[in-house]
Amino acid sequence: MEESVRIPKERVGAVIGKNGQTKKDLEKHTGTRLKVDSESGEITIKGTEKNPIGFYNSLNIIKAIGRGFSPERAFMLTQENYMLEIIDIKDELNATDKELEQKKGRIIGTNGKTRNEIESKTDCAIAVYGKTVSIIGEADKMHTAKKAIDMLLSGATHSKVYGFLNKKQSFETFEI
Repeated sequence: MEESVRIPKERVGAVIGKNGQTKKDLEKHTGTRLKVDSESGEITIKGTEKNPIGFYNSLNIIKAIGRGFSPERAFMLTQENYMLEIIDIKDELNATDKELEQKKGRIIGTNGKTRNEIESKTDCAIAVYGKTVSIIGEADKMHTAKKAIDMLLSGATHSKVYGFLNKKQSFETFEI
């Protein structure tokens, strides 16, 4: 198994890590081999047919780091039931550069408040980078985080989104 993925050049260092440690850890935990082209941002992942989950995890971890997650957060993808979702704001909304910046600002919120609120209420990690918003989390919780982000992108007020998150969190707590 082999696949190449291109990430922003400025994120290649995060994949490699200090003294190559992140790359080594990624290869060790996923049973893959990585070939990194720092000039182009292209990373080739080689895996074996015996370990398709490790190959898939490696691919998603690299994509997550490329979309702005720290390696520590991206490694959450090695846990069972954890997924990565990348939302391309610019394409999804057909937004201008100015509108894109406004939408990203709405998701982040003042001093990161909105992003932190979504993360704490859903146990998901969120990265806003370039023209994308990315989510790492368990499938059922990710649905709630994505819905909150979709609400913000559609123009819902922050208070309405916070209310939605509180209601979802209360319902999930009640279910247990």
